[in-house]
Amino acid sequence: MDTLLPAPQRLVALTLPAMRRRGWGRILAIGSSGITEPLPNLVLSNAGRAALAAYVKTLAAEVAADAVTVNLLLPGRIATDRVAALDAARAEREQRPIADVEAASHAAIPAGRYGSPAEFAAAAFLCSAPAWYVTGTTLCCDVGLVRSL
Repeated sequence: MDTLLPAPQRLVALTLPAMRRRGWGRILAIGSSGITEPLPNLVLSNAGRAALAAYVKTLAAEVAADAVTVNLLLPGRIATDRVAALDAARAEREQRPIADVEAASHAAIPAGRYGSPAEFAAAAFLCSAPAWYVTGTTLCCDVGLVRSL
């Protein structure tokens, strides 16, 4: 809880005044699918991430008149070192081959695979000038993994 909301708030407090003075800025927070579909056994994480979503949504309306956009990006299963570590830990915990754990994970993803970091990075369009009318939005980058609307 102590890192999920206070750290982004501090970063915004340090950078937002200059964005507002310039009349242009982009804030793109990275959240978790736990915001829209709470993850089992992660009550504090889910609560902290929900607080981040509320903060982003509220802030977006407060700074829109200054041409500062504020959005939230929710990654799905992206092929990162963290996902590999989670898969390895699950394989060890369940005493299963890591390939089986990865295959089960892939089977739950509509595309049948993890996303690449480059595919996740493509959402950086939210930081571009043409995207200035997109603000207060939560965008899932998860190939349809999260089933909520």
